Amino acid sequence: MTRAWTRTLPVVVVLAALAAGTTGCSDDTTPSEVASKAASAVQSVGADLDAAVAEAKKKLDSVKDGADVKSDVRLGTPSKDADGHSSVPVTVSNTAEDKKSFAIQVNFRDTGGNLLDTVVVTVSDVAPSATGQGTARSTRDLSGDVKAETGAALRY
Repeated sequence: MTRAWTRTLPVVVVLAALAAGTTGCSDDTTPSEVASKAASAVQSVGADLDAAVAEAKKKLDSVKDGADVKSDVRLGTPSKDADGHSSVPVTVSNTAEDKKSFAIQVNFRDTGGNLLDTVVVTVSDVAPSATGQGTARSTRDLSGDVKAETGAALRY
């Protein structure tokens, strides 16, 4: 299984190396030390993404008797908050005949389609034939142009 984030590995390494080289490194810092710090940063990003994917899967797996309702979800335009996290408004339509809750997995991707982060937002107790709102917020600061997509949506 290929992880989408591995395709951006060279870019991340270069950016991390540049950041390490411009953020107060002394003249005694060797290129191998800079590369080591960059590799550590890349491993951290990969571990964070793996943890986010695992947490989203765990949350979705905990939903019992959920109906796939991805077509009943609309995402707004992603924006950045003061902390640099990306967030996107989520609207769900309850087409069921009774009150329902929703678990929606939102994937944050870069313009190349690479997965940057994933979260699950819950919208609870939406009345029949009504809409409910929530906000999906990335777990960390995401740089660059970020797109949001519905990964999965369960109504329960």
